[in-house]
Amino acid sequence: MGTLVTGTAATYVEELHINTEKRYEIVCITRDVERVVAQSGIVDGLVLVNPMHITASCYVNDLEYGLHHDIMTWLEKLAPFYGSSGREGEEYHHHRTGEDNGDAHLKRQLLGQQVTMPVRNGRLHLGTWEQIHYAEFDGQRNKRILVKVVGVMGE
Repeated sequence: MGTLVTGTAATYVEELHINTEKRYEIVCITRDVERVVAQSGIVDGLVLVNPMHITASCYVNDLEYGLHHDIMTWLEKLAPFYGSSGREGEEYHHHRTGEDNGDAHLKRQLLGQQVTMPVRNGRLHLGTWEQIHYAEFDGQRNKRILVKVVGVMGE
């Protein structure tokens, strides 16, 4: 049987700022999201984590660096980089706009845009190994991550 939580409905929004050292990088942001959830005062609801950029992704998986490597290797096989030092004769049509990040847009589509996670008792309600990650595919510049908590306030 389920649990009914009643109270005042509320939303809380905060933006995280990130600037990765590398063009491609995965960063665990679970602690940052946990901090925002705690600050929100919301005890039961959902938290949305959105990278706010079309060349980045937020996703949920294990915090294991071998897996980070495997994810990036898999994405590179499916959407390889064809920048200025890329393979001759191969290029994304997106590059005709003057950009060199066609692969970054595709990698984001493959890994997903954003995540929505449950909040219970004022905390993220994660599975045993679940962690929230930010994946960057066109980094080395300032980016924003939107964290929006929606739910019922504590007393």
